[in-house]
Amino acid sequence: MIKKLLLIAALFFAAQVNAQQQTPRQQFPGLFEAVQSSDIFPDNKTFVDCTPKFEPSQIMKSYNEQKGKGGFDLREFILANFTPPASATHAFQTNVEEGIRKHIDTLWQVLQRQPDAGKKFSSLAALPNPYIVPGGRFREVYYWDSYFTMLGLQQSHHEKVISNMIENFAYLIDTYGFIPNGNRAYYLTRSQPPFFPMMVSLLAKSQGNKVFAKYQPQLVKEYNYWMQGGAALAKGQAVHRAVRMPDGTLLNRYWDESDEPREESYMKDVDASKETKQPLPVFYHHIRAAAASGWDFSSRWFDGSAKLSTIHTTDLVPVDLNCLMYNMELTIARAYQVKGNGALYRLYTAKALARKKAILKYCWDAKAGWFGDYNWTTNTLSTIPTLAAVFPLEFKIATQAQAKQIADGLKANFLKPGGLVTTLNFSGQQWDAPNGWAPLQYMAIDGLENYNYHALAKDIATRWMNLNVRVFKQTGKLLEKYNVVDTSLTAGGGEYPLQDGFGWTNGVLLKLMNRYDFEEKKGE
Repeated sequence: MIKKLLLIAALFFAAQVNAQQQTPRQQFPGLFEAVQSSDIFPDNKTFVDCTPKFEPSQIMKSYNEQKGKGGFDLREFILANFTPPASATHAFQTNVEEGIRKHIDTLWQVLQRQPDAGKKFSSLAALPNPYIVPGGRFREVYYWDSYFTMLGLQQSHHEKVISNMIENFAYLIDTYGFIPNGNRAYYLTRSQPPFFPMMVSLLAKSQGNKVFAKYQPQLVKEYNYWMQGGAALAKGQAVHRAVRMPDGTLLNRYWDESDEPREESYMKDVDASKETKQPLPVFYHHIRAAAASGWDFSSRWFDGSAKLSTIHTTDLVPVDLNCLMYNMELTIARAYQVKGNGALYRLYTAKALARKKAILKYCWDAKAGWFGDYNWTTNTLSTIPTLAAVFPLEFKIATQAQAKQIADGLKANFLKPGGLVTTLNFSGQQWDAPNGWAPLQYMAIDGLENYNYHALAKDIATRWMNLNVRVFKQTGKLLEKYNVVDTSLTAGGGEYPLQDGFGWTNGVLLKLMNRYDFEEKKGE
């Protein structure tokens, strides 16, 4: 009986997903463009997150009948036919005096969402289990955010929530063949940094090796998504997310299948396209690929001028992505080992070792003493230093000598009063100076600990925690990103205002506080 109910539930969710395949632009042609180019909603993400009150075909019929008539008011029409979304944290007020740990513990409830199959015609893709959203305008689950959120959930002993979220990601892989950027129809053309294997490993710490065996099918499906088309590539060619390097090794890049403006940032992309000399489909592919990286946007993806118009994301083999893929191969090998399949264990272990060798060959700049991104179209290394260089430390790919050079470079150039700055460029983009981000602080700190740079790791963590706590005491909020250069100022840049909540900040902060026995000082 239970199995029958589970099957019925799975079929129900699958039907919901199929009903939600169309994006808002596809559902509302003409109306979508009119709204996004108006001032009805300052943030283009608002309209694509609205819930239609009626069938899209009925709304379009009414729009086409009314739009040419005198006195037609687009704003009134939208509000009559759509329900705007609510922010995940807009109504939440914390008591600062109760402290930051209480704040985070409360936020786990504030940011949790229940299964959402009931939002008919919405862009939201159904998920079968409860999950945590980042906060602010980010009202849905996000892929790479969720791993860093889980670090805090584990510290709070919310193992069931972690398990639910991993089940949701497994469901997305089974449904779509990959984990989308977020559970929205307009995100179904791209993924994000592949942290699913790290999530599985995190759960295995408490539930044992059976977890690897349980999610082995989904791990392989996600791997196949990233390697799609790669087997047929000749040297110096790329397709989808796979790149065949000059020595024949297969590595990966970020990619989005669409070559049109992002629906959630429609006018930003349209306006940006007016400044580029690239063919528009190429430009939009690069823009969307940067969104797939999570680093949207950073001078990391631009040429030396640090201008968005020069973006060339898909030309780059990113060092962090390939470290994550190395970890995916090792995790799949582990899963097959647990299942007793020695042949496939050896196969994926060999794939990982080949990738490690290629990362060291193509992404290490011996002259600069830094790991960077490799441009497969020009066969040159990027000269833009970024915090992506810490990923080979997190996954123990770097040699001890390389780790020392990274540690020295972090201390000399990236370490600021509030933690580590993302790049050294003040471009106005949010993934550049002066901003610092929780996930990159964590990967750097954890990576440095792997190579016994304990004092530097603790110094970075302490600066970051002090900044988080100070801003919390001033505002009652934990934020998406922070200005680590001038800690008296708020972070800036990007396509939207600074967001609060905030899932990955909460998770990383709590994890670091417990690791380093850090407590906020009262009365400051």
